[in-house]
Amino acid sequence: MPSPQRVTLTPGARRALAAAGRLFYERGIHAVGVDLIAAEAGVTKKTLYDRFGSKEQIVVEYLADRDERWRAFLAGRLDAVGDSPERRLTAIFDASRDWTAENSAKGCSMVNAHAEISDPSHPAYAIIIGQKRWMLDLFTGVCRDASVRDPETLARTVMLLHEGALVAHGLQVFPDAVRLASEQATALLAAAAVPNRER
Repeated sequence: MPSPQRVTLTPGARRALAAAGRLFYERGIHAVGVDLIAAEAGVTKKTLYDRFGSKEQIVVEYLADRDERWRAFLAGRLDAVGDSPERRLTAIFDASRDWTAENSAKGCSMVNAHAEISDPSHPAYAIIIGQKRWMLDLFTGVCRDASVRDPETLARTVMLLHEGALVAHGLQVFPDAVRLASEQATALLAAAAVPNRER
């Protein structure tokens, strides 16, 4: 799936993108028009179109920005724990818990966006699916490094726990969903470990 084209963001465009991102996340992508974004950003509609070209491109930049910030946030957490698969797995869930507390009160922005953008031809679709595939690859790497039986299947199971926790957090079904998912994922990793004599 090809990556969408990006625009060069001037300081003014970044301010407009911050306003758009806040509105998209709080109200939904389809519910927010360019007029409202322009008003919130303190610019004209013409300025927005001059800088981004279309509302679709603003959506692309919003999701790409969220994705880049999440990856950088997570990378910092992973760098701090070293190579231990168990610590890396815990760090991923801890990062998700802290990120959601600070940035995602209504759940994962990619999951929320996918509820509105399910057409693969939309330029933002590749960003949404790309982030989730990247997360699956990350979990798969952790499971392989842990020398577990069938790391691909375990990684998918851990991914289901992770994504389910993000949805439960956004719905506020029960408290501390990400912590519970982390505990379950850690237990699964330990249970799937291949004894040294079998390696």
